[in-house]
Amino acid sequence: MAQQPQLLRKITMPMLLFYGLGNILGAGIYVLIAEVANTAGIYAPFSFLVALIIVSFTALSYAELASRYPDAAGVALYIKEGLGSTTLSIITGLTIALAGLISAATIARGFTGYLAQLIPLPEWIGLIGLIGVLGMIAVWGIGQSVRIAVTLTFIEIGGLLLILWIGLPLFLTLPERAPELLPPFEWNVWYNISLGAFLAFYAFLGFEDMANIAEEVKAPAKAYPKAIIYSLIIATFLYLSVSLVSVLLLSPEQLSTTEAPFATIYKQATGNEATLITVIGIFAIVNGALVQIIMASRMVYGISKKGWLPSPLTYINSRTKTPVVATLLVSAVTLGFALWLPLVTLANLTSFLILIVFTLVNAALIRIKMQGSEPTGVYLIPFWVPVAGISVNVIFLALQLFSL
Repeated sequence: MAQQPQLLRKITMPMLLFYGLGNILGAGIYVLIAEVANTAGIYAPFSFLVALIIVSFTALSYAELASRYPDAAGVALYIKEGLGSTTLSIITGLTIALAGLISAATIARGFTGYLAQLIPLPEWIGLIGLIGVLGMIAVWGIGQSVRIAVTLTFIEIGGLLLILWIGLPLFLTLPERAPELLPPFEWNVWYNISLGAFLAFYAFLGFEDMANIAEEVKAPAKAYPKAIIYSLIIATFLYLSVSLVSVLLLSPEQLSTTEAPFATIYKQATGNEATLITVIGIFAIVNGALVQIIMASRMVYGISKKGWLPSPLTYINSRTKTPVVATLLVSAVTLGFALWLPLVTLANLTSFLILIVFTLVNAALIRIKMQGSEPTGVYLIPFWVPVAGISVNVIFLALQLFSL
């Protein structure tokens, strides 16, 4: 009987960093800055700060778990190892895969807003074309896919730096505008900031997707903690800076009426056509969707490999060394969500599902740590970190349910 082809370890730590960073940046700021401003108003930068606090504890938990268990099943394996339930592990793995599909659909919806600035195509044609091409790239090969993702990451970082460059004069006005930018200690203000943070939280997602290419990463125990932490530091700097430029230049009302926020910001600041930033925005969004499709396909493959899903989903093409069936399934479902649900609904649903998964991940790490196992060569975090992670996730989920 011929041996099943294996995934190739071709991803270095810098590639992993930019793979995750590209997903984080493309998934949120290019698409949702306008929606965050619509919810939190001029205090949108504080929504990003609150979202960072919420996500940072779980990011550190992921850093340890990915270092302990470098497996394509990712979170499904973490739940199995920590909580001991195969059923819960399968449900969690499918939930994170579903969240990835919805996330890719969210990003794809954002793509049509930027594309419409250049080519007035029907939305459904743009969605089918985008997801079809991304599915083929994901099937092509992990090395090629990640190199494309890394290249697109540099382009999208360039777009954010361009926004900061044209917004530099605005930072000189910060001393005089500081009073209007600082939120008062009032319940309704901070409640809206928290609701904005629920959307901004989506903009920080992506670090957890790194875990699902663990079987294709060189020295994963060392690479993952560095890649996760560095990606969040870089993303935070860019998010806070760009959100400040956005609210200093445009009113929340102006931001809330645009489907291509950075194009609007560029036009307002320069008085020129926003072709360049529109093209960069398209690249950024394409990158975020590509990474989500890769993540979800690896999650489906990883769960199937453990016998928890039908075996055809474990099929790896002998030439491309990629899980072809899982990738095609993921692409098809992503397209269905993109055609079916509006952008904000997709983003909120993704954040809700991910917060539930994050709570379980922190619980799993607590159980693992209580067993006293501290293997050598593994990145370890203090016990209080996953405890704090559970606390902030539950509070945030309760706030969101209260707002329904």
